[in-house]
Amino acid sequence: MAVPMKPVLCIRNDRADNLGITAGALAANGREMVRLDAFDSQASWPSLDEVAALIVFGGEMNVDEVDEHPYLMRERELMLHAVASGYPVLGICLGAQLLARALGAMVYRAPVRELGFTPVRLTAAGEADPVLGAFDGSPCVFQWHEDTFELPIGADLLATGASIANQAFSYESRAWGVQFHCEVDRDGIEAWLSASDASLKRVWGKTAAEVREEVSRHLDEQQRRSRELFAAFCRQAAD
Repeated sequence: MAVPMKPVLCIRNDRADNLGITAGALAANGREMVRLDAFDSQASWPSLDEVAALIVFGGEMNVDEVDEHPYLMRERELMLHAVASGYPVLGICLGAQLLARALGAMVYRAPVRELGFTPVRLTAAGEADPVLGAFDGSPCVFQWHEDTFELPIGADLLATGASIANQAFSYESRAWGVQFHCEVDRDGIEAWLSASDASLKRVWGKTAAEVREEVSRHLDEQQRRSRELFAAFCRQAAD
């Protein structure tokens, strides 16, 4: 009798985040997604031995705003424990910043805000990486962030950009931090645009129409690569 594979724990930090293609991409690789809303004070946090891997998603807060958002410290501690225990960890946007901070690196305001599709370039380490290699070449990827992170000591830089240097990294071949939103779908982007529409042009320098035009040109290709990334991440998970 086959033993069911353990699920992937997916931690949500933004109430408007639908987690995009994640559930479908994991299911296509035989993994169930267990969603945890970190901001829910009544949420039940599973132990690591109940899951196969950990994915932490985005949010608009800074990783050090732990007084206002105390669950951020719990996430940082969980990610560090997962890395130390050999569990695969993937941090996306805020999740990448939380991973970097958990590993001792600084997270701070970036020199520019990034919104929309921007090109990134994989380093030699990125091209050889079993997970981020899905984004080989110089793809355009979806960004929505105003913070950035230093590279943790011992980490490998996997992707870089013209405005923000540190776009993705790996640590000990078991943890990955990705600044861009590799998980998004159209509905998720629309939800974020609707929540930010009043201040979008003034704060982020783009209109919703401009973002939607970029989505029409680049999202399908990003999703193709992202499904490969999630499949590769699933292969890292062991029961």
